[in-house]
Amino acid sequence: MATLEKGITRNGTGYSGKTWNILGQVYFPKAVTDSTFAFETNSDPGQFVPVHIHPTQDEFILVQDGMLDLKLDGVWVQAKAGDLVRLPRGISHGYFNKSDKPARALFWVSPTQKLRSAVQSASQSDGCRGNRPHLRRARGELPAPRGQ
Repeated sequence: MATLEKGITRNGTGYSGKTWNILGQVYFPKAVTDSTFAFETNSDPGQFVPVHIHPTQDEFILVQDGMLDLKLDGVWVQAKAGDLVRLPRGISHGYFNKSDKPARALFWVSPTQKLRSAVQSASQSDGCRGNRPHLRRARGELPAPRGQ
């Protein structure tokens, strides 16, 4: 069981110095335990994460800079800096930076389950290349695996 370590994960860095790059977006894992997984995303204009579902996890997004267009349960909404997006388990959702400026957000998911390992395996910084299932899921070509 992973326990939360006290301390500070500094701005612009990831926990234990980790940085992930998934489909061109930079992710900084901020804290990881069995009960929660927090990570920062940095999305340039035009970048997105396609609509997907976490059937057994709640997710939150705190927009820190810029704005994100989100498709939540089939409805388009917009979140700006300072807004908190609440995503109960089982709700379809995806986020899109449709603006002309970068966006930065803090995400956290509870419980962690397999999401951390899925994000880590999709990261190009961990040597992931090619047309693997997790990349096809990220492009919306395959449904999300069960339990994520």
